[in-house]
Amino acid sequence: MNSILHLSASARGAESSSYRLSQQIVARLRQRHPQARLMSRDLWAEPLPHVDSLYANALGRTEGGSAHAQGLSSLAWSDLLIDELKAAEAVVIATPMHNFTVPSVLKAWIDHVVRIGVTFNPTPQGKVGTLADRPVYIAVSSGGVRTGERARQPDFLEPYLRAILATIGLKDLHFFSLQLMAAGPEAITAAQAAVESELAQHFPL
Repeated sequence: MNSILHLSASARGAESSSYRLSQQIVARLRQRHPQARLMSRDLWAEPLPHVDSLYANALGRTEGGSAHAQGLSSLAWSDLLIDELKAAEAVVIATPMHNFTVPSVLKAWIDHVVRIGVTFNPTPQGKVGTLADRPVYIAVSSGGVRTGERARQPDFLEPYLRAILATIGLKDLHFFSLQLMAAGPEAITAAQAAVESELAQHFPL
């Protein structure tokens, strides 16, 4: 493995639970692959522009579009972000759950990289991704319980990410969750211990 793309989608930056968890994942990957180059993108510190009309018009043409050559379209951002994703042999995403799903800054990144004629093609059988599969590690933090029998809230985050990333060819997804982060110190300590056990099982020394 020569390169890792690290995306962070928390407004709390380096203080966020999802970011700290993602750093543990990155550290374990780099321990295995010390030569790997790390590409980091903080989607809150440097928010991406939303897709604009020229980008939207290009989505209607399977050949993509060249309007970004005028320097007027977010297609230039899309090109850059897709190139970063293509170059990465592993992807690490740090994200909190916002209102049962992903934060808007992560959705903006997704809108740029899920692009017809570039990262997926429409076929009679459905959308087919063009990217080679690679491991994607997703560090999720939530105030409540989002998975399992104790969940008392909808979870549109994990099913959405599984569906949308598979659309472009990324199916090797691994979720690590810090849950009950709003439930007090004891719950936080228990959540951290549980996820550290999961990490140790997934990345054995």
